[in-house]
Amino acid sequence: MIRKLCGFDKQTMKLRTELTAGLTTFLTMCYILAVSPSILETTGMDKGAVFTATALTAAIATLLLAFTARLPFAQASSMAFNSFFAYTLVQSMGYSWETALTVMLAEGVLLLLVTMLNLREIILNSIPMNLRYAISAGIGMFIAFIGMKNAGIIEAAPGTLIRLGNFTPGSLLAMSGILLSGILMVKKVKGALFYSILACTVAGIPLGVTQIPEGFLPVAAPHSLSPTFMRFDFSGFFTFDMAIVVFTLLFMSIFDSVGALLGLASKAGVIDERGKIPRVKQAMMSDAIGTTVGAMLGTTTVTTFVESAAGIAEGGRSGLTALATGILFLAALFFSPLFLLIPGAAVTGSLVLVGVLMMEAACKINLEDLSEALPAFVTILLMTLTHSIANGMILGLLCYVAVKLCCGKHKDIPLTMYILAILFLLNYILT
Repeated sequence: MIRKLCGFDKQTMKLRTELTAGLTTFLTMCYILAVSPSILETTGMDKGAVFTATALTAAIATLLLAFTARLPFAQASSMAFNSFFAYTLVQSMGYSWETALTVMLAEGVLLLLVTMLNLREIILNSIPMNLRYAISAGIGMFIAFIGMKNAGIIEAAPGTLIRLGNFTPGSLLAMSGILLSGILMVKKVKGALFYSILACTVAGIPLGVTQIPEGFLPVAAPHSLSPTFMRFDFSGFFTFDMAIVVFTLLFMSIFDSVGALLGLASKAGVIDERGKIPRVKQAMMSDAIGTTVGAMLGTTTVTTFVESAAGIAEGGRSGLTALATGILFLAALFFSPLFLLIPGAAVTGSLVLVGVLMMEAACKINLEDLSEALPAFVTILLMTLTHSIANGMILGLLCYVAVKLCCGKHKDIPLTMYILAILFLLNYILT
């Protein structure tokens, strides 16, 4: 029954490995349960309701993916879209959070439409192989960058944009976690990333990094959804400016998810000989449904989390990994105080090691042909420097088309790539 539901094959997979992978994925991405409510609270939304909405949405999307796509990936509200929601739509553009949720609903419905029409799958299959390898390597760099930034190992600097951060208990704990994760992985310890997270969380208690509040109890009743449930505001929604906003979000979501799926599928080794990901439409449908449901509950756009690579690195290969992660998101509704104890510094080691493993794809890039190497390099570099998987992909694809055209290699460019290039340029012009 497990094989039918989740694609688990007892001949090539181990139950314990899949469950450990699911736990590891959850631990590397459960920070979203703490960060998402904190960001959306700045718009006036109820923090407790957002927590419940975020956990429920992640569980629904990930469980749907587990049973339909049967892949070892997890989905939840995107950090990028949380920031766009709070800091751009509400604070910069002046929309109410109710109107911003309406934007998310519209985006979710459009995502469902383009997924049903196979447009996302067509886009994914049209991306050249060298760019696919670059996307995987770029995501690895991006993940490691996020981990180091969140732990304070690196920080913003006025003159150089970025520099080495101060040595604080948090950054030192994160550095120790990187070393511990690496040593355990070299020694081929099963569950290495999970044990590293657990050890760093415990070690963080005397250092003051892991904060235990007064009167701490590991169990708490879920917060009510009523403050955010179905709180849409359509007044002033049907305007040209709003259409541009929805169009921009749709593009961001499509290429964020496509990039993550390509990178993760490459790492999991599930891409077939034709270069296609099995049941990818179902994986895309689950994030489209998650986005629509999430808007109704009171949270932002759902995407496939690149942190799923942590579970893949632990050996997760089937939907059983996703099933375990989804169940843990449901459990988080009742054990939120316990899960929220895990500090960002404790997961840094896992994120950096995942980055190392995903950089393996860079070895497959054809560096002898500069018309292939330059777009790949642009993709990897800008994915990290622009802090966006979508931007890295889009600019890399534009570079690919431009270089190939100028070098008389137009036959290397699929028709879909021409269409995408035109749409990308219009998107940047209009926004």
